[in-house]
Amino acid sequence: MATHTSDRYTSFAEFYPYYLQEHSNPICRRLHYVGSLLVLGILAYALATQQWRWLLAIPFAGYGCAWVGHLVFEKNRPATFQYPLYSFMGDWVMLKDAFTGRIKF
Repeated sequence: MATHTSDRYTSFAEFYPYYLQEHSNPICRRLHYVGSLLVLGILAYALATQQWRWLLAIPFAGYGCAWVGHLVFEKNRPATFQYPLYSFMGDWVMLKDAFTGRIKF
């Protein structure tokens, strides 16, 4: 199992504990939740109204909130830069885990 950011993870199951460690600050996690929920809201709005230009706001809403959390509160480098797919998956699994009570909201 990989234990440092320089190690390569070979599965999401291996990566997710590291991902949670990188999101130990509750405000950082909450900013991720806000960003993810904004993404869902923007997507729903764009689909409902067929105003597709709103889809351009999705990366700004999602990554903007997350990166503020990392820079200001967590004080670390977002895992997105090294593990883009696993980090994307981690955002949604972390949100699900918060809603199901597996981790603190």
